Parts: sequence; structure tokens; C-alpha cells
Amino acid sequence: MPMRSALVIGGGANGLACAFRLAKGGARVTLIEAADEIGGGARTMEFAPGFRTSGLAHLVHGLDARAAKEMGLEDHGFTASAPLSTTLPGDTPITVSPRGEVTGTDSAAWDALHARLSRHAGRLAPFRTMRPPRLKGRQDWRKLAPTAFGLSRAGREDLRDLMRLALTNIADVAEDELTDPRLQGLLAFDATLGAWAGPRSPGTLLLYLNRLAMGDVRLPAGGMGALATAMARATEAAGVTIRTGTRAERLIVEEGRAVGALLSSGEEVRAATIVSALCPQATLLQLAGAPALDTGIVRRARNMPFRGAAAKIHLAIEGDPGLGDLTHRIVLAPSVDHVERAFNPVKYGEVPAEPVLEITCPSAHDPSLAPEGRHVLSIIAQFAPHAPKDPAAAASAFKEAVWRVLEAAAPGLRSRTLHEELLMPSDIEARYGLKGGSWHHGDFAVERMLFLRPFEEAAGYAAPLPGLWLASAGSHPGGGVTGTAGWNAAEQVLRAA
Repeated sequence: MPMRSALVIGGGANGLACAFRLAKGGARVTLIEAADEIGGGARTMEFAPGFRTSGLAHLVHGLDARAAKEMGLEDHGFTASAPLSTTLPGDTPITVSPRGEVTGTDSAAWDALHARLSRHAGRLAPFRTMRPPRLKGRQDWRKLAPTAFGLSRAGREDLRDLMRLALTNIADVAEDELTDPRLQGLLAFDATLGAWAGPRSPGTLLLYLNRLAMGDVRLPAGGMGALATAMARATEAAGVTIRTGTRAERLIVEEGRAVGALLSSGEEVRAATIVSALCPQATLLQLAGAPALDTGIVRRARNMPFRGAAAKIHLAIEGDPGLGDLTHRIVLAPSVDHVERAFNPVKYGEVPAEPVLEITCPSAHDPSLAPEGRHVLSIIAQFAPHAPKDPAAAASAFKEAVWRVLEAAAPGLRSRTLHEELLMPSDIEARYGLKGGSWHHGDFAVERMLFLRPFEEAAGYAAPLPGLWLASAGSHPGGGVTGTAGWNAAEQVLRAA
């Protein structure tokens, strides 16, 4: 039976993808977004006069192919760079191409390891676009069968290798297979980017495989806000009504079912189906409210961990930053131990002496983002404490630690910096509504993946409240500006209609 109406709460990539898919499935859809601008963590902002950049997420990585094609994003003005190479600075810089080819003496070992891990990632990739199976009945096992069959065709040795790797950490593999500390550091950095984990934490190899399964990284022309704008245009063209500056205060629950939302204005918006692209904890505890849920669900939701440990930095630069090829992604993570030492202090609310950094220069791809002769640097710095004892002192110390790392890589960069902005995890929480500064709407770890994301009773997109569905990064397959969780959720809603 066709759906009648749907209300989508949250206008990030997942909310937009979900609303579009529901509209194409025949629903009359309204999408509400609390902010005055659509996009969530995918917005372009001016942080200094004439200097614009992506405010939070800064790379297109893992954009859902179904959403990109069906929404016709290029037809709505979205363009991105070619896949980025990665540069590892040093006396002799190392470049890793988008296909995984490297320069330097460790290239043969890297090629072999990259091929091995990419093969495993390719076999896991189909899980990203499917409802995570709960494995409680025959139907779940039947849905899993095609993907499981693909794994079985890998061969006994490959399957054994995959199962062994899934239980290990990225540091062991990097140090066993590679000799160049910078390549080891790159693996360690990429495996822990956005996670509450160091490279020696169990399960970080599986996090790296998930990253590989998401594909290439690209820089969007116009910043990440351009992607959100294209998605919004496609969504409106599909017939969705988008209302910004519209906050849902709570859900309307009648006879044990979610039937609408009460807005901050006092208006009621009712729909046959409610989909929340907000954090699962906020959806269940703040919007639905504990009285509408079983006590066990309330306890699970309250105990969800939110431990963001990444900071965002924006720099306005006069002239050449001095970091080499600015069209590349630049990673400053000299070794596995550097990454591990950067993580350890954060566990105690302290600042690392040498954070590890991912640097992009969006103005090298899109000159309109900075005045002529100047550049924007967008930096993700790990690891930063979310709730230090003295937030102001921690932010100051963290900024100085980042500058020590940057000056070592590009002497004189600070003297050429016209303006700087630092967003600690607490600032990210305040600006973007991401609890704990967590990109993923909850920790992203092995114990919070597939049918355990966000927790078992709320996995598979159907919330433990009839009429309500979950469609944020807090659901499978996790974070990144991909739209996958939203698209997957919409597919499940339409199947259940």
C-alpha cells in the first residue's frame, strides 16, 4: 500500500536522502531543519572576510552511489575534484595515489598490503547498503545469504585472513607489513580518524576496512555546503516541502505510536510515518521521551557513548602555505607511535603534545573560496579532549600543540596566517548539535556496528516505538556525509508501508 505522508526531522545528508527516496516512493514528505540553513555538518561558512570553507566535514567520502545517481546531483550543480592523492611530508615526501600506488622504497610492500586490504574491503562493502541483519529468524538469514555467499567465494585462506584481521588492531598489521614509519602512520591515522581509539586499540583494522569500502576522497567545489544545496534542490524537485528554522520540540505519541511532532512554535505537524535523522539518543529520550519507551530502551539509550576526539581548524593564509602540492590531502602522522601518543592523553581529558593532522586546501581546487593570492587550509586534528577540566586552557594548549606540528612541516606558516579558527569537540557540539562532538552520533567502534548500531533493539532503522524510524549516522553504517543511513532507512520504511 502506498505511503500517505512522512515527516523527516533533520536536514543533513541523511535526512535529505531519506526525504527524497520517500517522495520518490509515493509519500507526501515534509522535512524540518532546526537551523536556518540546510546541511547539518555539510555547510560552507565564511570564517574570515573573503575566506570560506567547509565548516565541519571537508571531504566527499563514501557518498551513496544510489543517492547521487537518483538525485541527479550533478544536474543540480554539484561538482567535486578528481580523487585526491595523499602526501606524507618529510625530507623525501611520499605520495599515495588514489589507486593506492606509492612513491618510495616501501612501495612493493605497500602495494601488496593495499591490494590485500582492498580485496577484503570490497567484500564488506555490500553490507553498507543493506539493513543490518539481526539474525533472529530465517528471513534475516535469507537476506544475509547473498552477501555471505560472496564472502564464501573468497576462498578458505582469504576468509581466514579476513576473520583474523577483523579481530586485530591496525598497528600490528602496519608494523608487520611495512617498514616506512610514515606509511605505518598513515594507516594508523586513517583507521582512527573520527573514532575514540588509538591504533593499538582492538578492532581498528576493521575500522580501516570500512574506510576503504567507502572509496575515494574528493574535495567539493564550493565546499560541503554545495553538496547539501544540490541535495536540497533535488529533494524539493521530488516534491518534498523543506522548512528550515523549524525545530521539533517533542514527538506526538498517541496510543503507543508516533503520529507527529510538536514544533517550537507550538504548531503540530502530523504524518503517518516519522523519520528522525537526529542522534538516536536525542530522538528517543528528548523527542519521544522516556514515558513512551520501555525502561530497558531508556537505559540503553542513556548509556550510549559519545566521545568525539577530533578538532576542526580553519586558517586564512597569505601566499603559499609551503606544504607541497596543495591539491593533495596532506597527513601529518609520522608513525604509529605518534598517533598512539596523540590519543593517550585524551583518555584523561588532557592535550597531546603532538596532535596528528589531516590538511586540505580547498582554495587550490576552487579559487573562489579565498581572495586572489591567498589560501584556505581546512584541518582535522586528533586527538582533542571533549570535556577537559579547564576548557579555555585546553583549547589554548591544543592550538599551540597544533602550531608546533604545522611549523615543523611548514616553517613560517604561522607568520603568514591572517586568521585562524579552532573548534574543539565541545565547540562542534555547540555549533552543530553533535553530542560529545561525535561525528557519528555515537561512538563508531566494532561493538557499535551493523546490528549493534546504535544498540540492538534500535538497529535496522525501525525505532522501538511504532511509527518512528531512525536515519542518522547513529544508525548503520555510521558517519560521514554519505546519505547511506537515510537512504537505507527510507527503503525499509517503504517496504513496511
